[in-house]
Formats: sequence, structure tokens, C-alpha cells
Amino acid sequence: MFSLLKPIILTLIIICNFAPLHAQTNEPPKVAFLYLSPADDATGWTKQHERGRRAASAYFGPKAQLDFFENIPDSAAALPLMRQLALDGYDMFFCSSIVFQEAAINLSFEFPDVKIEVATGYVRTDNLATYSARFYEGRYVHGLIAGLVTKTNKVGFIASLPTPEVLRGLNAAFLAARSVNPDVTFDIVWTNSYYNPEREEQAARQLVMDGADILMQSTYTPRPMQVAEELGIHAFGWASEMREYGPNASLTSTIDHWGPYYIGRVRALIDGRWTPNESVNSMGSNTQIIGRLSDDIPNRVTLLALDTISRLRKGELHPFTGPIRRQDGTGWLAAGETASESELLTMNFFVEGITGIIPAMQ
Repeated sequence: MFSLLKPIILTLIIICNFAPLHAQTNEPPKVAFLYLSPADDATGWTKQHERGRRAASAYFGPKAQLDFFENIPDSAAALPLMRQLALDGYDMFFCSSIVFQEAAINLSFEFPDVKIEVATGYVRTDNLATYSARFYEGRYVHGLIAGLVTKTNKVGFIASLPTPEVLRGLNAAFLAARSVNPDVTFDIVWTNSYYNPEREEQAARQLVMDGADILMQSTYTPRPMQVAEELGIHAFGWASEMREYGPNASLTSTIDHWGPYYIGRVRALIDGRWTPNESVNSMGSNTQIIGRLSDDIPNRVTLLALDTISRLRKGELHPFTGPIRRQDGTGWLAAGETASESELLTMNFFVEGITGIIPAMQ
């Protein structure tokens, strides 16, 4: 299996002078969206990608055929489906989860004329692009609030898979929390899956039992928020607004908006301008926004959070600015030094102060 923790960054070759897609026919381009989980309101991450697809479908109307395929568990299941869809004439694939990266790489070589994009991926080829956002910026805001609101000084994190995107977010949240509360600790439970409601609930209950009074997650469902509501603690929603699942528990949510991105990339496909980019959108692009802050957050913390959001949006604050050391105590960023995009894109370590180990991919 292609290692997610030891990525091989392939050489990017920009291919210019594309001829417009379907220039010789009247057929609209066919675009496939692949989802790991159901495309409904019960899965925060996938729900937002599906909303983005619907926005793009409404925008293009009959000029583009945008279809989705849901409940695809991994690359092993994705690859034969993608092969068949390519043979059926699909011109483009949006793989909404990094679990499809291996399948996307294989397909990119087998079907060099098909355009493929992988969300939160980090490997590109001549016809394989990646797209993401600086989700760690939202995590930084969460961590700041958590560090000042927790009463037990224990924050529980339900972690999915040890991908660079998850590690970036976890590290950013911890750094923010420690910047305002040197006594705060993060307890982490790995579910080894982005979508497993039962494991997410078990992890949430275990963390609360161990003393956590605030929950964070990198998993797809609102189950941790529901557990927090039931047990009378706080939590942060992830990828979509989860307040409805925990009206008393929710401190805030990060909310993803993919519609503009999908519209822009499908337009580039139609116009023959598509290139295998590495798109990483900051909070200032509105790909990710912070939802309404809870009234349970003290006024001074709310003001600090709003100021932090403003500085992140303006590019005045970078969560990974040194001095920062790795978990083992070795140096990473010197004072005032900011991490490069390539360093963040391939992150495979914890920062100093986080306990526990990073599990192997399963």
C-alpha cells in the first residue's frame, strides 16, 4: 500500500495548450464525485462536499453532468469503480477523501487523459491534482478556545487516521491551547477510520470517562457531539455546523464550503485550462469558516477568538511559527521561523508536549 506517512512527491509537469474538452462533440463533460461515507446530513465532511457538488451542478445545468458515488470504503474498492467509470466516459474525478489517493495514483497512469483531484492529498502527476484548505487554522481557533474554557485541563481528541492533514490540525490545536494554558493536555484516541460512528462514540465516551471536558474530532459523523450533549460537556463540530446535534455542547464548528472550488475546476476542465495544481486555500478564501461562538464562552475568550480569526484571515498569524520543537525534543522551527507548505503537506510527527504515539496506517 502507498505509504501515507512516507510520501513520494512526484514531479509536477504542467501541460499547456489543452484543447477544450468535447470540442468536437455536443456532449457535456462527465464528472464523478467519490465519497467515503453517505452523502447525507449525518456525515459532516461528506455532506459539505455533496453541497459543493450540488452548487456546481446547479451552476452548470445541462453543460456538465456531475454524479456522486457514496459509501466507498477504501482505495481497493475505489479503483475498479473508477476504472469502469473512466471506460464509461467520465472525464474527471473528485476524490473527496485521502483514502482514495492510492487508487487515484494508479488510475492517473492507466488513463492519462482523465483528470483526477484528491482532497487533502499530497501526490500529483501529469493528470492528478490535490486540493485542500488550511484546516489547521480552524483547529488553532478551537485549541485557543479549548485551552481557556476547559476546567479539567484535559481535551479529548477523536482522531481518524494519521495522515498529514490530521496531524497538522492536531498539532495546531495543541499549540494554541498551550499558548494560553500551559497545564492543558490532549488525550487522543485513534479510530483508524474517518467514518465509523460506533468507534467514534466509544472513543468519545472513553475520553470523557478519563476526564476530558471538551471533545475535538477529525472524524466524519456528529456522534462525538451527541455524546458531549448527553454527558453535559463541550465539543467542537468539524467540517459542518453540528450545533443541531449538541445545542448545549457545541462551542463552535468549522464549516467547509467547496462549491466555488468545484465550479472553478469544472469550468477549467470545460475551457481546456485544467492543470494538476496543488490548491491549498487559507481561511481568507472562505473555503473554511468558523461558525457561531457559543454563549458559554466567556466574553474575553470570544474577543480573543474573533481577533485570532481576523488575523488568520488577513495572513497576519501563522499557527506554525517557531520556536517549535518535535515531540522527541529535537528542534523544528527556530524563533520567528514559519513552516513551509511542503513541510506541512508531509507532516508526520507530533509537536513537543503531546504524549502518545502515532499509530501505523491500517
